[in-house]
Amino acid sequence: MQNRKRWTARAPQRGVTMVVVLILLTVMLLGGMALARMTEVGTLAAGNASFRESAMQVSEVGVNTAFAAMQALTNENADVGNWYRATQLAQDADGVPTIDFDLAPAVTVGAYTLNYVVDRVCTGAMPVTEPLRQCLLKQIPQIESASNRERPDPPTARQFRITVRVTGPKGTGTWVQALATKG
Repeated sequence: MQNRKRWTARAPQRGVTMVVVLILLTVMLLGGMALARMTEVGTLAAGNASFRESAMQVSEVGVNTAFAAMQALTNENADVGNWYRATQLAQDADGVPTIDFDLAPAVTVGAYTLNYVVDRVCTGAMPVTEPLRQCLLKQIPQIESASNRERPDPPTARQFRITVRVTGPKGTGTWVQALATKG
């Protein structure tokens, strides 16, 4: 018996399969890169939101520090250092006082730096001659007594605006304002 190999004529290969595979690999590579980019953007956005939330929480330290300094004021009609103004400061369109906050007192909390400014919500020349007209005052309601039906004039409590600038990692910047009363 004789072994014979049968040779059959094959059709020449054209390489179409290889081209299709390369195109599919390219599409999969681009899809993987797009997915990686979306994941990176999501992580960055979550990190930025975290920094902003931390800055808001840290701002409480600045508000409390400014409030304690405001309560300790002995003369409300005179400016004190770079942190207190006896009259209302000019402000920009966002309501932020137009003052150099780099000169204001600074408090460091972790990776954040706080600067605060307090201004009395009064307009006009100092000293205040007509507080009911020149200043924002909080009217404290008085309780009528049973024996005396006349209601006394309410005492006035002075209003102050506390503005805190918080700067932190990755250029985080937050502004916080609070209205505080000193009575």
